[in-house]
Amino acid sequence: MNTHRKTAIIVGVLFLLGFAGVFGPVIVKPILDDPGYLINIFENKNQVMVGALFQLIMALACAGIAIGLYPILKKHNESLALGAVGFRIIENVLQIVAALALLSLLTLSQESARADALADSAFQTVGASLLAVHFWAPLVLAQFGFVLGALMYYYVFYQSKLIPRWLSGWGLIAITLHLTSVFVTMFTQTDPFSGSPTLLLNIPIGLQELTLAIWLIVKGFNPSAVASLSVKTATNELLSVS
Repeated sequence: MNTHRKTAIIVGVLFLLGFAGVFGPVIVKPILDDPGYLINIFENKNQVMVGALFQLIMALACAGIAIGLYPILKKHNESLALGAVGFRIIENVLQIVAALALLSLLTLSQESARADALADSAFQTVGASLLAVHFWAPLVLAQFGFVLGALMYYYVFYQSKLIPRWLSGWGLIAITLHLTSVFVTMFTQTDPFSGSPTLLLNIPIGLQELTLAIWLIVKGFNPSAVASLSVKTATNELLSVS
């Protein structure tokens, strides 16, 4: 198995892990939406920890996708390949911040159960702040990193034909729709998993990334595009030597 084929499989698996990581916020949403969330979090601590674990897996997978693609994409457009890595690492950091906020809420919930009535308002204030971080970091700020990074590598995919153009073109359109949903989320402060119109705007990129993951695992990169790049690289090396 050649290097390009291994890379395609690894990146495909990372896409699947990133897709699965979306279930993290879904798992904890009913708990955090409850008015008595500060008490319920500790009572459902296993569910909360699983949600945080999913979020961490998604964070690492998202950064891994761009890092895994970099050695191949840089041969077509090094600047965009590097930019994709940078923006998806930013996304990674913000997703980790969100997971830490969720775990901090778990600790706060445990401590609030032991507090007296006078301290309850202080716990509520801190809890509201952590909830805000858990909303803004992953659902808005991290998504800008995701969108910019994805736009860069989908554009390189489209130019290079490493994957079929219908698939990379789908990615460009879907990620633009996702960007629209991010702005809606930012200005309305509504959860994109709440069944609002933002959920519909997010479906195309979800389906596209799932399709891309399966394509990379089963088919890999376009052999013609890889071969063409190899010939071009060899020619450039000969010209530089001569």
